[in-house]
Amino acid sequence: MNNLIKVKGLGKSYGDKKVLENISTEVNQGDVIAIIGPSGGGKSTFLRTLNSLESVTEGAIEFEGQDITKLSDKNLNQLREKMGMVFQDFNLFSNMTVQQNITLALKKVKGMNETKANQKALALLKQVGMDQFEQSYPTSLSGGQKQRVAIARALAMKPDVMLFDEPTSALDPEMVGEVLKVMQDLAKKGMTMVIVTHEMGFARHVANNVWFMDGGRFAEVGTPQQIFDNPKNERTQLFLSQVLDTDL
Repeated sequence: MNNLIKVKGLGKSYGDKKVLENISTEVNQGDVIAIIGPSGGGKSTFLRTLNSLESVTEGAIEFEGQDITKLSDKNLNQLREKMGMVFQDFNLFSNMTVQQNITLALKKVKGMNETKANQKALALLKQVGMDQFEQSYPTSLSGGQKQRVAIARALAMKPDVMLFDEPTSALDPEMVGEVLKVMQDLAKKGMTMVIVTHEMGFARHVANNVWFMDGGRFAEVGTPQQIFDNPKNERTQLFLSQVLDTDL
């Protein structure tokens, strides 16, 4: 199996406060990894270290064989093109149409001409069910629609892995399903994904690996079946009993 990301002895501190502690793990091609756990456990910080949006205090992160903690800004930007990132708050440009939000990077980074970039944008918008909205502005869209556009924009760079930082946490409940459906479709197509999420149903049914994070480290990792049906760690058991509202 092709190894995409290898994390070795990763640590992150803010002054005296340790946020991540001695994490070693890896992501293989085709993996769909759900990172779950209590708020403040380090999940989002860990995800953001994977593409150097957060610097690390110690350890190494290899992406496709290169230690990204040692790269120059230029090389890091080239590497980031291969890592799509979707945030919880969409980060769309409000002064640009949906189509322009996607074509911007295609033209600036990939050097595509206007016609080709527009064709690519429309194909991606169709993929996420947003092809009727290419001339709309983000302010006129619902949260779920904005997030689907954000996913299309990340896909435009043809990334080797997609990182999702709680992509549904800012959405109204009725909009969560439409975003999870797009992500499920990506998983079926073999997209490698690392997802920080509170959506336990998605983690159980779509992920092939679940990592439970607490106190800045992975307290338990395993298949969805192992984690949800037979968690070994007491903290995992307690967390799941609270979020699933069942006795474990």
